[in-house]
Amino acid sequence: MNISRILISILLACILVLSCATQAIAFCGFYVGGADAKLFNKASQVVIARNGDRTILTMANDFQGAIKDFAMVVPVPVAIKKEQVHVGKRIAIEKLDAFSQPRLVEYFDPDPCTTQFNESVMDARKTAPAAPMATRNRAPAGRDGVTVEDTFKVNEYEIVILSAKESKGLETWLRRSGYNIPKGASALLSPYIKQNLKFFVAKIDLKEFDKSGYQVLRPLQIAYESPKFMLPIRLGMINARGDQDLVVYILSPKGRAELTNYRTVKIPTDKTIPEYVKSEFGEFYKSTFQKVYEREQKKVAFLEYAWNVSNCDPCSSDPPTATELKDVGVFWQDNSDLPGKPFPSSRRSIPSGNTFITRLHVRYTRDRFPEDLMFQETGNQENFQGRYVMNHPFKGNLNCDAGKKYQRTLRPRLEQEAGTLANLTGWSIRDINRKIDFSITQPKKAEANTPFWQNVWKDN
Repeated sequence: MNISRILISILLACILVLSCATQAIAFCGFYVGGADAKLFNKASQVVIARNGDRTILTMANDFQGAIKDFAMVVPVPVAIKKEQVHVGKRIAIEKLDAFSQPRLVEYFDPDPCTTQFNESVMDARKTAPAAPMATRNRAPAGRDGVTVEDTFKVNEYEIVILSAKESKGLETWLRRSGYNIPKGASALLSPYIKQNLKFFVAKIDLKEFDKSGYQVLRPLQIAYESPKFMLPIRLGMINARGDQDLVVYILSPKGRAELTNYRTVKIPTDKTIPEYVKSEFGEFYKSTFQKVYEREQKKVAFLEYAWNVSNCDPCSSDPPTATELKDVGVFWQDNSDLPGKPFPSSRRSIPSGNTFITRLHVRYTRDRFPEDLMFQETGNQENFQGRYVMNHPFKGNLNCDAGKKYQRTLRPRLEQEAGTLANLTGWSIRDINRKIDFSITQPKKAEANTPFWQNVWKDN
């Protein structure tokens, strides 16, 4: 098992109703759906909590197969000790996924006959700005050039920390030691050896796993200090078939994290789409992502969310609590970074107001992403989220003058929404138009003035 098979998680977010004083200061509406990582069949998820040179990396494995065959090899910048490894909670990662996922919000047009119809008000709400907001002795190198730096157990995981002089020797050692490593691994192990990286290797103690009572593997967390701010993805390409999706949640007290060796592109956002997409939002977002992925020649990372975790607008789920942030590795708090303080910091409550989340979505192949992901922290706290707007037309009585004026605006509006959807997804405009109810744009025929007694006596 390698780092590209990290986690597919699911959290069903509840529908929230947002309120605000005016449309000019907040993006008010009903949150009705989101696009979480489970939409992508081969999606992996990693959480990186980073402050300065200090990092806690969370990897939750979605291993498919017999647990006895599980093996994970992760290049790490320093030799990891037992006290730097922790078994985490899957639900905390699911919380981050739900909180930061691309989202759909909906509005309902008011009755134009009881409110003053104003097209500019309707346009303003579509584009309203978001509210501001225990160590063993090191073994000597063997004949394969592999040194066992340390071995230990953490709950159900058996951990070995390795260093190596050459990649073929490391691959041979892993195979001989019972790790299920794909053929051809040495070619991708070699660059890490040249960088003097260590290798964090994990497998499962079956007896401990059975005693735990868990049905799936729990997340592994690693804490370390290093100026290297990177995520190795190339080992995940060894036995990959086609594109691989990776969602990275980077938590920082400063602001956004950015890639330094690949370009980052924002996903399309604040687009108004037809109301029928409410029942097809998952397929809509997958198609939208594929379209922009191809447009950018399949070699960029995509920003899906950037926000302080203490608030959101609109919210796809409640913001993570201090405990949930701690569970995904957030270790900074008041005075925790002073000299002499332990790392990770103590278990006191963590204020959520000084944690910024960056959600990056990378779809990669071996030829398009030849390098691992290299990051940097920034002080940029500009908010961003992928959000899509659905406006429900008013479908009541429109016989007043304002109602007739409103109805004349509906046909162009629905046609524009159809065009936007086609441009975002590449879907056929003909198929889109077949699913849109254009009948609302036509005046209703006046009902005949039927004598009051006719319906009573017509069957007699």
